[in-house]
Amino acid sequence: MKATEKTFNGLRISGFLALFLILALSGLSCYLIAGINETWSVITGIVGLCLLAVCLLGLMEIEPNNARVMLFFGKYKGTITDNGFFWVNPLYSKKKITLRARNLDVPPIKVNDKVGNPVMIGAVMVWKVKDTYRAMFDIDSSSISISSNKSFISMGESSELSQRMQNYENFVQIQSDAAIRKIAGMYAYDYNESKDPVTLRSDDGEVAQKLEEELNSRLAIAGIEVLEARINYLAYASEIAGVMLRRQQAEAIIAARERIVEGAVSMVQLALNKLDKDNVVELDEERKAAMVSNLLVVLCADEAAQPVVNTGTLHH
Repeated sequence: MKATEKTFNGLRISGFLALFLILALSGLSCYLIAGINETWSVITGIVGLCLLAVCLLGLMEIEPNNARVMLFFGKYKGTITDNGFFWVNPLYSKKKITLRARNLDVPPIKVNDKVGNPVMIGAVMVWKVKDTYRAMFDIDSSSISISSNKSFISMGESSELSQRMQNYENFVQIQSDAAIRKIAGMYAYDYNESKDPVTLRSDDGEVAQKLEEELNSRLAIAGIEVLEARINYLAYASEIAGVMLRRQQAEAIIAARERIVEGAVSMVQLALNKLDKDNVVELDEERKAAMVSNLLVVLCADEAAQPVVNTGTLHH
C-alpha cells in the first residue's frame, strides 16, 4: 500500500508552556552554578543549560495554511497542520511546507489542434499542495530544471521553503505543458474546421474541465491539486495567422450576406402581400418580377441606391 499523509501523533505541547518551563529550569541551572558554588552543582548546572539549549530547538511556529512534516532520523512520523506555537521533541526534523493556493500563468506554447492547425495556447491555473507526504518524498526535486527568472528570493538568499516551492512550481509547469498539448489535440480551434460543437475558441466549460482533470491526474503523484484551470490565450500560429484571418473575414462576409438576403426576401414578400391585401395596385407577374428585382437590388446593395424615375410606361 502506497504511503500517504498522516497526522502526527507524537508528543506535542503548547510552546508557551514549554518556553516557561525552559526559562524556569534555566534559572534553576544558573542558581546551581552561581548560588551553591559546589563542584557537583556547577557540573549539573552546565549540563542542564546545555540540555535546555537543545530543548529550545523543539519550539516551532505554524502559520495558517502551513504545515510541518515531522521526521525522526529519516523516518516519516506524520504532518502537523494545526496552526499555533508548539514544542516537540527537538530530535525531530521539522520540514516546513505551505498549503496556500498559488497561481501559475503558463506562457503560450505552439501546439496542433484536432485538425492539425498550429495554434498558440496558454493557460492559467490555481494549485496547491494537498498531500504533504507525496509532495515531500514522491518527486525528486533535483530532476526538475529550475528557471532563473522564476525564483523566490528573500533578502538575497533562497530559503529552503521557497526553493522547495519553486521546485513544485517547475514540476507543475512541465506537466501543464504536456496536459495542454494533449487537450489541444482533442478539439479544433473553431467550429468551421470541425463539426464538433465544442471547440477551443467557443469553450463552454468542457475544455476547462478536461484540462483540470488532466492536470490533476498528472500532478496527483506529487500530492498537488489543481483547483481551477482555464485557457487564457488562444491564437493561430504566426505562419497561418494571416490566411486564417482572411478566411474568418470571408466567412463573416458570407454570413452577413446570407442574413441580408434573407431579410430582403422577407421584406419583398411582405410588401407584395401588403399591396395585394389592401388592393393598392394590381400587378401582373411581369411587374411583380420587376418590383422584386428592384427591391432586392436596393435592399442588398452595399451603397445607398440612386433611384431613376421612369416617366413613361414600364416598357419605355
